[in-house]
Amino acid sequence: MDFSNIKLIASDMDGTLLNSQHQLSDTFYPVYLALKEKGILFAAASGRQYHNLLNLFQPIKDEIIFMAENGSYVMYKGQEILVQALEPEQVPALLQKAKSVPDTHIVLCGKKTAYVDSSHPAFLEQVELYYDEVQVVEDLLQVTDDQFLKIAICDLAGAEENSNTYFQEEREYLQVTVSGKIWLDLCHRLANKGHAMEIIQKQFGVTGEESMAFGDFLNDRQLLQKVHYSFAMANAHPEIKEVARFQTQSNDENGVLAILQQVVTA
Repeated sequence: MDFSNIKLIASDMDGTLLNSQHQLSDTFYPVYLALKEKGILFAAASGRQYHNLLNLFQPIKDEIIFMAENGSYVMYKGQEILVQALEPEQVPALLQKAKSVPDTHIVLCGKKTAYVDSSHPAFLEQVELYYDEVQVVEDLLQVTDDQFLKIAICDLAGAEENSNTYFQEEREYLQVTVSGKIWLDLCHRLANKGHAMEIIQKQFGVTGEESMAFGDFLNDRQLLQKVHYSFAMANAHPEIKEVARFQTQSNDENGVLAILQQVVTA
């Protein structure tokens, strides 16, 4: 496979670049530096909060592109490239409906910080993984002084089979995405990793033929559709394996880095 024309690489985080312990391999940075020397841009594409990604990639935070909150918030060198927030008038009704779904807890994802009003231990353990800036409030419905990038529903019963079934009507005007086994995201209808990738490609003058992306779950579908070199992880959801042109080893086998090393030597 000829990777000599690659100019932009985007990778999902959990289940993709990160291992099952949500850790970044020690071998990532040497490979990244080699990509940088070749003039290749790298984008971290994730449902994670921007502040969380910033800390995860602290040594290179001023060099890479951040496609946070499933592509609703894109940052590069401290500058906003895209803010695709929910319409403010939509938020109260969505929160009320989300609150009605059994076995779930809600993260209201603002640009400034994330907001939670549940103290459930298993939920807070998940929040700690993906959000570094978090504010505990009495009632999410009372929070108004922010731009809301998404409503993330932590569904301890399993998002694909439980909460996902509650938001069929909303799909007509929202992006409703199962972003993990226990996560359902409600976003602006244009907010997804694929749209964010398209914005980045235009900004940097890169074509789909010059782009590469890696993913494992349903929120990576549109991202993979925007690039020629689309890779599903061996551990990916079956639908993602159908969308991707190529496949690599699992996240625990450093499947992303195996391909990136080939790009470096191309």
